[in-house]
Amino acid sequence: MLNPVLRFDQVHFEYREKGKPAVPVLQGLNLAIHDGEFVSVIGPSGSGKTTLFRLITGLEQPNVGSIHLNGKKQDQRLGQVGYMPQQDLLMPWRTVLDNAALPLELKGVSKENAHRQVSELLVEFGLAGVGGRYPSDLSGGMRQRVSFLRSILSGSSILLLDEPFSALDAITRLTMQEWLLEQWKKWKKTILFITHDVDEAMFLSDRILVFSDRPVQAMQEWTVPLSRPRTIRDLSQEKILLLKEQLIDQLRVNRV
Repeated sequence: MLNPVLRFDQVHFEYREKGKPAVPVLQGLNLAIHDGEFVSVIGPSGSGKTTLFRLITGLEQPNVGSIHLNGKKQDQRLGQVGYMPQQDLLMPWRTVLDNAALPLELKGVSKENAHRQVSELLVEFGLAGVGGRYPSDLSGGMRQRVSFLRSILSGSSILLLDEPFSALDAITRLTMQEWLLEQWKKWKKTILFITHDVDEAMFLSDRILVFSDRPVQAMQEWTVPLSRPRTIRDLSQEKILLLKEQLIDQLRVNRV
């Protein structure tokens, strides 16, 4: 097997606040994500899923252990991983074109060249004709497309998506899931995806990692027994219904 593009080696992390006891979140966690994988992370609220992403992006540092990106230990990870949060965080005073161009501008690309690169991608991201609009003029699904485009333009081969579709209605959410799989296949990225929706995790993923209660020492791993391409109807297969039962049972155990 190829070397992982993301690896945790015995990572320990705890939140520390002056005058208060330390709150351990991860304890000796090992993790490996391989090139081109789509891996979902599920678990109870407060179990440490978002902390995991903060560690990967470099917004937090492990107390013990090491984090490797593309085979190399990285202590300075800010800007090396694409991140798409639950809220799209589009700047309301910037147009779609300006919002999507932000990571290019931060890399020193001229505004003219950044706009040209973004404009060439608007059609395939379902944003034709809206480059001059502001976020307030867009639907929830379109805002998430802009956010994903911005993540793609970060240039990273690793994308972290933190419940990006949770605020969307059911039909829009399914449409965005199908669209995301198309983009993942086209751009050949490695995606780590946080969700509370078991069906969403099974539909999108190669593997599913289940967080336990804190402190997390290991994550239960499940392989999704579906080939690609897949459709939402594949979730009705007996083997997938069995997997869903097992995942729900695991989540219930972790809540106890």
